[in-house]
Amino acid sequence: MPIISFIATSGIERWAAGALGREAETRACLEEEILDLYGLYRLRLFRYAMSLGLRAQDAEDVVQEVFLVLFRHLEAERSRSNLPGWVFRVTHRFALKRRAKYKAEEFIEGEDRLEFSATTMPTPEDEALFAAQHRRLQRIFLALPETDRLCLQLRAEGLTYRDIAEVLGVSLGSVYNSLTRSLKRMSC
Repeated sequence: MPIISFIATSGIERWAAGALGREAETRACLEEEILDLYGLYRLRLFRYAMSLGLRAQDAEDVVQEVFLVLFRHLEAERSRSNLPGWVFRVTHRFALKRRAKYKAEEFIEGEDRLEFSATTMPTPEDEALFAAQHRRLQRIFLALPETDRLCLQLRAEGLTYRDIAEVLGVSLGSVYNSLTRSLKRMSC
């Protein structure tokens, strides 16, 4: 083998090995970032999917799908701006698609959906007062129109009005009116 061929071949191989090493390192960093985001948002997205009427198993499946799509999104080097809004928007879409696959009687309705957020208080009197207030707010919340409930939940998750409007596909004014109306009912 001529020396020039050997040098050229060795150079290409070293370059290819370096490129593969950088690619593996980049992928490992991306996987770590996805795991961090999963830790931050999994429970919040799970609760949101449950609030859309999914069973716990289906809500967990939706969350898993969202993070798989997020990995592909970031791996393709697409926009990283507003990832919280992005994951809630995708969760919303996936949950509605999943919900559409099932009959209405398979959904968890009413108070059963919200029971996973039980809390305990230090004294029995405090627990009783808290439980009564919780039931009252829960009844008010469940009586709200679906859009108002979703706006309230997304706002409680920390999304901005603009993000909520994008997730639900409504105007910014509708989000403002919905939240104002909902909070007014809750405070009475």
